[in-house]
Amino acid sequence: MSTDSDSGSEKPFGAAHWPTEVRLKQAEKVLEIDFDNGVTYRYPAELLRVESPSAEVQGHGPGQKQLVPGRAHVGILGIEPVGNYAIRIRFDDLHDTGIYSWAYLYQLGERQTELWEAYLKALEERGLSREPKRR
Repeated sequence: MSTDSDSGSEKPFGAAHWPTEVRLKQAEKVLEIDFDNGVTYRYPAELLRVESPSAEVQGHGPGQKQLVPGRAHVGILGIEPVGNYAIRIRFDDLHDTGIYSWAYLYQLGERQTELWEAYLKALEERGLSREPKRR
């Protein structure tokens, strides 16, 4: 496996960049990942939850993505490796079906601002809130 992206060889599983360190900061509700190109991304738990790659959130095809409101305070209970290409994140709202590949996480880090703004706009357009419903 080549680690030189200029060599014409791609890393396995479509990942252009591999993590060198993954840190779960439960108290801050943040996942931090350092990648092999020197980039570090900080992922708020709420963003990871609402952008979960699970079928529950993304659907089974184009245009089926579900908007997930009420997750402003969601935390991460833990992470576990899935092979050498991804992690599964267990959230404290009991969602744990998303497999976050390194390629997906890198893309999520690159597009974080754009995705967050689109999420907030979609909530507003539908009259929904980041805050959980009161019981």
